[in-house]
Amino acid sequence: MEQRLQRIERMLQNQSLADLVLQLQQLQREVQQLRGDVELQKHTMDAMSRRQRDLYLDIDQRLSRFQSGGAVTPPPVSAPPPVSALPTANQQSGEPPIASIESTSSVVTPPDPQQEEMVYQEAFNLLKQGRYPESITAFSAFLKDYSGGSYEDNAQYWLAEASYVNRDFDTALAEFTKVRERYAQSPKVPGAMLKMGYIHYEKKQWDEAKKVLRELQLNYPATTEARLAEKRIQRITKEGR
Repeated sequence: MEQRLQRIERMLQNQSLADLVLQLQQLQREVQQLRGDVELQKHTMDAMSRRQRDLYLDIDQRLSRFQSGGAVTPPPVSAPPPVSALPTANQQSGEPPIASIESTSSVVTPPDPQQEEMVYQEAFNLLKQGRYPESITAFSAFLKDYSGGSYEDNAQYWLAEASYVNRDFDTALAEFTKVRERYAQSPKVPGAMLKMGYIHYEKKQWDEAKKVLRELQLNYPATTEARLAEKRIQRITKEGR
């Protein structure tokens, strides 16, 4: 009788152990499934983030082309004829010509708008690809080579944006400030002011953040940037800043 009881106990123990092993295996399968789901969701979110960034940059590019589409390119300035080409009184009277002085005025040729757009697009593509240091270099060179061009305000904004996404907040703040101060009529100013407010928030400069965001609301009340500014002000207030 006692041996039978011991045998039954061993059987129960073995059964319990087998059940535990099965449960452990099931849990392992569920964990693997969850990991797969997490990786899939992460991949989906990354793809959505890239898509959103591409759409945002593409919209800006289209707006830039639309804004610059009506610009009239001035005709190239032609050089005046040299003085020697004009007949002098001596030549008209048949006397020997007097040595004349050639014109030394330099010819200023405006930049080729197609070349300007191509260079801007190259810098813009670097930004879209997430190659931020290279895009910063490219936009800086563009601003130097095409000062006063059709894309100058856009290039300045995206130069600031590249520093912002790179979390170089001090540089980004200085560059966004240039957009606001140098291109007061540019449609990029509301976006620049919004990012200035965001940067002050990241730097825990609450008063400065609220100040620039309220100025944005006051000066550009009917814009998307103004609505986003209101949300950030509410967030600052809710956090007790």
